[in-house]
Order: sequence, then structure tokens, then C-alpha cells
Amino acid sequence: MPRTLLERSDAVHALAGVFRRRGFESSSLSVIQQEAGIGRGSLYHFFPDGKTDMARAVLDQVSDWFEDEVFAPLRSATDAADAVSAMTKAVSDYFVSRENVCLFAAMTLGEEKETFAGEVKTYFADWVDALAALLHRGGLDLEDAHENALDAVAVIQGGLIITRAYADETTFLGVMERVERRLLSQLS
Repeated sequence: MPRTLLERSDAVHALAGVFRRRGFESSSLSVIQQEAGIGRGSLYHFFPDGKTDMARAVLDQVSDWFEDEVFAPLRSATDAADAVSAMTKAVSDYFVSRENVCLFAAMTLGEEKETFAGEVKTYFADWVDALAALLHRGGLDLEDAHENALDAVAVIQGGLIITRAYADETTFLGVMERVERRLLSQLS
């Protein structure tokens, strides 16, 4: 039986779980209703434009979390080494607690790729740019800082894929430890 939701944020949280498990294309309205436990009326009340509106709200929530917990701290940090360690911890905790799925990466896999292309590109560019700026402040020249930041984000994303394939979150934690070690070794 669908539960009563008082807040849109409750619905977004429930929808995020469905999209993590099923992806966008496999999340039909009936699957969303069943797995999120939200009635059709509530879904359309909170998301009048349907499933695309639901997915966009989930991506906005994830983006806001990363802005607050990862990107802004990277941009404002004065100690690059501490900021790298804080980033790897926050990212590890986030993805392990959310089924080792990056919803932004998942949105690049199917037909919805074009629908969410702007949001996906902005998310990854913000992460790479914030990390590159930190690495530059930590002593790397601009080109090396950008390359290291891009490689780190790519390794994290690849680590998520391998972790899901292996069904073993220690794989991801090991990847994150190596990302941290490599980034720290580049700082002066």
C-alpha cells in the first residue's frame, strides 16, 4: 500500500533508491510506485512532469549534496592534503551508503543520456574543476592539476562499476585509498 508523504524531499529520497536499483529506463511508473511506496497521485503532485521530473529532482538532490560536501570544501580548502583526504572519505561514505551507484553516471547509459546531458556534464566538470583548483593550490601546475583531477574522478567512476560487478564494497574502498594516495603524492 502506498505510504503518505508529507514532504517532496521524502519522495525524492525514495525515488533515488529506485533509480539506483533500476536505472531510469527500467523504472516504469508502476515500478516506481511499488518500490518507492508512493501513490500515483502523490507522484504527480510532487512531480507534475512525470518520470523525467522525478529523475531531475533526484539528480538535483545528489548535485546539492556533492556541492555542499565535496565541491565547495575542495574550492575553499587551505590545506590541499587535508581536503583530498576529506574528499575521499566523503565520497567513499556516500557511495557505499548508496549501493555503490553514481546516478549521474547511470544517466549516461540509456536513451535518457540526451535528456540529462547538461546536468551530467555540469556534475563531472564541477568535480574535476574543484579538485584541479585544489591540486593547483597544492603545488601542481594547471595542466598537471587538471589531468590528475580528471584521472581521479575517472578512476572513482570506474571503481564504482567494478565494485558493482564484484559485489564487494571493499573493492571501492581500496580504489578510494589508492586515489587518495596518488593525489597526496602529487602535492608539494
